[in-house]
Formats: sequence, structure tokens, C-alpha cells
Amino acid sequence: MLHDKVRPRPSDGPAILSYGFRPFFFFGALYAALNILLWLPFYFAETSLPIVVSAVDWHVHELIFGVMPAIIAGFLLTAIPNWTGRLPVKGTPLLLLVSIWFAGRIAFNLSAYLGLAATAFVDCAFLVTFFAAAATEIVAGKNWRNLRVLVIVGALTLGHIGYYFEIAMTGEADIARRVGIAAITLLIMLIGGRIIPSFTRNWLARMNPGRLPTPFGNTDKATLAVSVVSLAGWSFWPENQFVGYLLLITAFANLYRLSRWAGDRTAHSYILLVLHLAYLFLPIGFALLGAGILWPEHFVEVAGIHAIGMGGFGAMVLGVMVRATRGHTGHDLSTDLGAKLAFTLVLGAAALRVLVALQLFGSFEQVLLRISQLGWCAAFLCFAIGYAPKLWQPRRM
Repeated sequence: MLHDKVRPRPSDGPAILSYGFRPFFFFGALYAALNILLWLPFYFAETSLPIVVSAVDWHVHELIFGVMPAIIAGFLLTAIPNWTGRLPVKGTPLLLLVSIWFAGRIAFNLSAYLGLAATAFVDCAFLVTFFAAAATEIVAGKNWRNLRVLVIVGALTLGHIGYYFEIAMTGEADIARRVGIAAITLLIMLIGGRIIPSFTRNWLARMNPGRLPTPFGNTDKATLAVSVVSLAGWSFWPENQFVGYLLLITAFANLYRLSRWAGDRTAHSYILLVLHLAYLFLPIGFALLGAGILWPEHFVEVAGIHAIGMGGFGAMVLGVMVRATRGHTGHDLSTDLGAKLAFTLVLGAAALRVLVALQLFGSFEQVLLRISQLGWCAAFLCFAIGYAPKLWQPRRM
């Protein structure tokens, strides 16, 4: 996992290419903000884009297969050297990976000119290349424990490839969307289940002695297992009643898992608290997905998707990016004003979007959608702008 204090090896090249988290966190956050800034104007036909997919497929694709893979790559390219003891990917190889990611974003957003096949080739190249690089490092380092991470990244890669096949065959990518969301959810559950209790334990042991997070055990294994089954069921049979009940069970299991990590004792450390709150959005999302299957007259799937996507993904990656950036650039693990603002904005935006999806505001919904949209954009811009000096400049000695 990413440890609290890890000193990156020095690099002779530019600082931005000295470690994977630097370019991918910066450009991933920037694109997360700018992409969503376009989303509602595009959805409401106030602007247009030269693409070959629907507005909804564009929106989901660029978050699930565009933004999130960049941030995941930044995290794993930084964590894997810690796991294996091997040198990090940096310099020219890292620049090549970033360039492939950029090429995918350009190709997808100009897909009407390139055509579906050429777009798929360029766009899928990033996850395929990253998966190959991660697999090489994990296997070479004989880090068999983290093959589970590799399997999930592989599922995300296959989901991305499947996205284009599904678009070509049906014109929509419903299954691939859900597979992508499921893969990232499982990755957050797996990695989050390591770092959240570990970071919480380290902080509580130093600052607030008392009850500590429960170590990883059978409860965690059972929760991960039921989550895999329920997410697989939702991915391929999203209207099945049994899957609905299974999602509700998954929600309670994850809520219980979270309750064992002493998150209630982290109120004085926002950099920790945001990780617990982000994870809380996962059981909320599971519950809403299950309720949407079982009681569709009262609940809609989109509420659960946004709880997981905006709250779980958004808040978790911001929390991890802030912590990893500060730790790997020689700064203390505190929460500065920019990070506090980013955390508050993304949590508020996610909660508001879920409430809007539950259709609680009548004629005010479109206004509140815009507020939620701007809150998300502002949160990621706070990170991209506020943390740019740390990401682009050499580590502070």
C-alpha cells in the first residue's frame, strides 16, 4: 500500500515525470473538472461535440474509462514500487504512458471524424498498456498478493474494450458502463480496505489513543466476496429481483465493515475523515441500486450510480490524491485550505446529486443539478490548481 512516509528516488529529469502520481493526478483532476463542466450543457443540447456516441455514453465513458484510469494509474504506479521494491516507472516511459492517455481523450472527443474503430484502437491503448506495465512489475517483483489488484484492472480494461463492441453492436454501452463502475468500486473496496484502517490506526496511535480499527479478517473477506457477486449480477442482470436483495445485503455488509474502522474518532483529521465518508457512499449506493430494482416506482438506478460515482469515487480519489501528493513531496499530512475546500465541495456535490436523483425538489431540480455540477468541478480544480506547485516542482527537502 502507499505508506504514510515514502521518499521517492531522485530523478535527473523534470519533477513532473519523476513519479507516476505527479502527471496523472494533475491531468486527471484537471480533466475531471473540465469534462463535467461540459456535461450538462452537452446533455441539455446547449452545445455539441463531434462524437459518435450518445451524451450519456460520452459522460460515463470519460469518467469511468478516462478520468478514473488516469488517477488509478497515478496511484498504482506510485504504490507498486513500494510493494515490489523495484524502480518506479518515470522519465520517458512515464511520458509515453501520459501521451497515450492524452491521445485517447483527443480521439474519443473527435470520434465523429476518426470513426469508431480508429477511436477504439487509440482510446483502449492506455488501459492495455498500463495493465501490461503493472503486470510486468508485479510479476517481476513476485508480488503475488497484489494479483487481485491486477485482476480488477484487467476487468476494467476488458470493460473498456467491451464498451466499443457494445456500441458497435447495439448503439449503447449499458453493460460496459456497469462493468466499469463495478471494477472501480471493487478496486476502491480492496485498496480502501487497506489504506483507510491503516492510516486511521497510525494517526490514532499517535494522536488519540483508544479504540483502533479492526484488522483485516474474515468479515472483510466475506464482504468483498458478496460485493463481487452482487456487482457482477448488477452488471449483467440489472433488473433481477435476487440481485436487488443481494445488493441490499452488500450495503449492510459494507456499512458494518466501515463501522469497524473507527471513523467516528477521526473528526479532527479531515484528511482521514474524508476517506471514511467516501467509503460510506458505497453502501448508500448499493442500497439505492438494490432499492431501484425492488421498488422502481420509488427509487431510480441513477441515484445509486451517483452515490457510488460522485461520492465513493470522487471523494476517495481526492482524499488519496491529497494525501499521496503531500506525503511524496515532503509535506506534512495535514489538510490545507484548498484540500478542505475540495473535500467539502465534492461531498456536498455528491450528496446533492443523489438527492436530486431521488426527485425531492420538483421544479428546482435543474438548478440544483447545475450547483452539483459546479461543486464537482470546483473541487477538482481546487486540487489541480492548489497542488500544481507540489506536483510540478521537485520534492521539498
